[in-house]
Amino acid sequence: MSARPDTPLLDKVDRPADLKQFSDSELAQIAHELRAETVSAVSETGGHLGAGLGVVELTVALHAVFDTPRDKIIWDVGHQCYPHKILTGRRDRIRTLRQKDGLSGFTKRSESVYDPFGAAHSSTSISAALGFAVARDLGGQCEGGLGDAVAVIGDGSISAGMAFEAMNNAGHLDKRLFVVLNDNDMSIAPPVGAMSSYLSRLYAGEPFQELRAAAKGAVSLLPEPFREGAKRAKEMIKGMAVGGTLFEELGFSYVGPIDGHDMDQLMPVLRTIHQRATGPVMLHIITKKGKGYAPAEAARDKGHATAKFDVLTGKQHKAPSNAPSYTTVFGNALVDEAARDDKICAVTAAMPDGTGLNLFAERYPSRCFDVAIAEQHGVTFSAALAAGGMKPFCTMYSTFLQRGYDQVVHDVAIQRLPVRFAIDRAGLVGADGATHAGSFDIAFMANLPGMVVMAAADEAELVHMVATAAAHDEGPIAFRYPRGEGVGVEMPERGEPLEIGKGRMIQKGKRVALLSLGTRLDEVRKAAEALSAKGITPTIADARFAKPLDEALILDLAHGHEALITIEEGAIGGFGSHVAQLLAENGVFDDGLKFRSMVLPDIFIDQANPRDMYDVAAMNAEQIEAKVLSALGIAQIGTKRA
Repeated sequence: MSARPDTPLLDKVDRPADLKQFSDSELAQIAHELRAETVSAVSETGGHLGAGLGVVELTVALHAVFDTPRDKIIWDVGHQCYPHKILTGRRDRIRTLRQKDGLSGFTKRSESVYDPFGAAHSSTSISAALGFAVARDLGGQCEGGLGDAVAVIGDGSISAGMAFEAMNNAGHLDKRLFVVLNDNDMSIAPPVGAMSSYLSRLYAGEPFQELRAAAKGAVSLLPEPFREGAKRAKEMIKGMAVGGTLFEELGFSYVGPIDGHDMDQLMPVLRTIHQRATGPVMLHIITKKGKGYAPAEAARDKGHATAKFDVLTGKQHKAPSNAPSYTTVFGNALVDEAARDDKICAVTAAMPDGTGLNLFAERYPSRCFDVAIAEQHGVTFSAALAAGGMKPFCTMYSTFLQRGYDQVVHDVAIQRLPVRFAIDRAGLVGADGATHAGSFDIAFMANLPGMVVMAAADEAELVHMVATAAAHDEGPIAFRYPRGEGVGVEMPERGEPLEIGKGRMIQKGKRVALLSLGTRLDEVRKAAEALSAKGITPTIADARFAKPLDEALILDLAHGHEALITIEEGAIGGFGSHVAQLLAENGVFDDGLKFRSMVLPDIFIDQANPRDMYDVAAMNAEQIEAKVLSALGIAQIGTKRA
């Protein structure tokens, strides 16, 4: 463990109100110490580093100027909230970040009154800030009181349609609220699209330098004879080269851009807009992701997400890999399929590295499309690509695909367009917790007429499912796979298309059949070994498909065993529900079959390592074994869950 940094001024800050006793120069020193403390903490826990380092000065300045928790600071996404947590009474727990029973890696209402609105997905902050502002003006009440509302949103997040919907509504309502556009020209992936280009032009060239000088003086604080001239100069510069026009057309007073790391700019500008604002204000600041920590600044992703690391070198302490990650397997398999089919293309929403499409983009850049944080657009864009004769792989995390569900229904499924949905981060994901868990996609995809839904049991199966999706032209098809490493199986030279709706038998046994969908199959095998030692050798089958079901296989299992248990890494209403419907329609329950369905429980499971999360979900080998014994009416002493 590295030595803790020396933080004499930060040590005097227990809550944000304490910042008001310091001079601006002392606040700058506190920002320096806060940056060091953030680096030190994340080096011990891992987590999102670069985003927080980019807003250290802003975090100090906002808490020094505004009156939190009465004033609500809403951090879009929440990747950048670690410095905020340190300043808001949680410093003593900051080294529990993203661990079981520790602090969340995002803002979380149940954790602190200083987290007024939970966030882990992007582009929600302006809508939330407007909601607080309207609640304030209507006489609403909440913990901490209701004052001003401040949304802090990045240049990547503001590209999403929801942000524009919120700004349009805010301009129409003309409520006093503040939006800080944190423009670091670097979201998780290099930001793409017209909005990023627009923001880049705002501060390119000489006009930005002039505005930086103007910001230091805070135009509104100048004596009256000089104020009007300075205002005209600022407006002239804005109109000619720097802009703000887009935001002002939406009804916002635009201020900036200013240097987000210069407290001599931040403090007077924030004080001015805080004192004078009557309607919505957009403050545009320029920051650098990873600021102040050389290894993060030098990293391609600016230290977006790190494992534990050495503070001096920045070297991450990653466990040795025993098998390739599912994400890498998918990326390589898609590249292999694309080499043989020039109609294959790929779409992602600001997550090329996270989904493995960086591998595809390097090989086939003209066929890879990063649509920015715009999942709805990404799905409909994919639908039209399919209608145009291409074979699009719409590649998103399960939890992000939820944002495009209306488009999945309306633009893909109803039109029976052959969009291939590659669903990464299926199941429970560990340190990111409930907000990033892929819990619901089996249920919401398998409910759609004509949708084919597959789940890979291991990395070899994933390769075959990529090939299956590439070959499927009759309608939409989806396949899901988890975060992390595969199980270490032998890999095929190339994928072979599976027969649609057909599962596979793993082993034949007696009395009880275990029908697995997805990567719980490894735990099912472990449970079967333990049961065999007790004289019960179960039948094991891998469903492969949640839809269409392998009806022949399922009915055969049902008729040939006392009990049938389904196991899936998804919520209630998914694969097990479809199996139960099939069994009921065929009168199998009338014959006395004992049916059980193991699914994720009807709760949101907090962050922990995946093994512990699945223990909470009662879906590890021990619980599968206990479920079998319970179904067969066999008592087991010391069982944790059944």
